[in-house]
Amino acid sequence: MSPVVELRRYTLHPGARETLIELFEREFVTGQQAVGITVGGRFRDLDDPDRFVWLRAFPDMAGRRRALEAFYGGPVWREHRDAANATMVDSDDVLLLRGPGFTPPAGAREVLATVCHPADAAAFDAFATEHLLPAHALHRTEHAENDFPRLPVRTGEDVRVWFGPAEPAPWPSRRLRLEPVTP
Repeated sequence: MSPVVELRRYTLHPGARETLIELFEREFVTGQQAVGITVGGRFRDLDDPDRFVWLRAFPDMAGRRRALEAFYGGPVWREHRDAANATMVDSDDVLLLRGPGFTPPAGAREVLATVCHPADAAAFDAFATEHLLPAHALHRTEHAENDFPRLPVRTGEDVRVWFGPAEPAPWPSRRLRLEPVTP
């Protein structure tokens, strides 16, 4: 089974994005990795200077809960949470997904991410077979209950997310133009 992946979109106070990115890269990447979280791509939203987008992955839902408890109950978060939270207006725009995760290729300057709300799963599967490659890293909504409610996730919707250019889907979609954060 594919890993559980969170696609997290943070709305930040004006001008605070670089402050959060610096803190995130310095403290939170290794802090999360130390408790078993796979930190994937981190991005600046090219269409919103006050948005930070990132992914993290877990082997399964039970592993997600354990890793989040360890990180948010641990010393790295305790020491730096106030500084991180001071940059944020909202950190609750989170999609809980199943998929391979995604890290942009080295040297990438821009990555497209598509968040699609298909009306019909079978029709979407036919679209994906025709238009998406394994490199698109297709993700699907994980419908399991959020067992770490301290961090809300969006519920009540069924989405597909993929990375890279592709034929536009015939369902409501949002394309994100993302600039990879390079450590």
